Amino acid sequence: MDTSAYYDKLTKVFHHVFDDDSIVVTPELTAKDVDEWDSLGHMRLIMAVEETFRTKFSAAEVGRLKNVGEFVALIESKAAG
Repeated sequence: MDTSAYYDKLTKVFHHVFDDDSIVVTPELTAKDVDEWDSLGHMRLIMAVEETFRTKFSAAEVGRLKNVGEFVALIESKAAG
């Protein structure tokens, strides 16, 4: 899967989790950019991403993420590994 396909899938996840079809998922996107992305929203997002991409993330992996670009890189590394 190429990187743009990951962003396409993530966009659908973000729209569903945050119930907001106006969210534009970019590498620079952070929780500060999405109104509903609080701690509960974060947990819902992680679980939805795990389900969508059929993978699991450790708390340490998730805790190091600074933006969606880093999240995509993590997802890609899990898919490759």
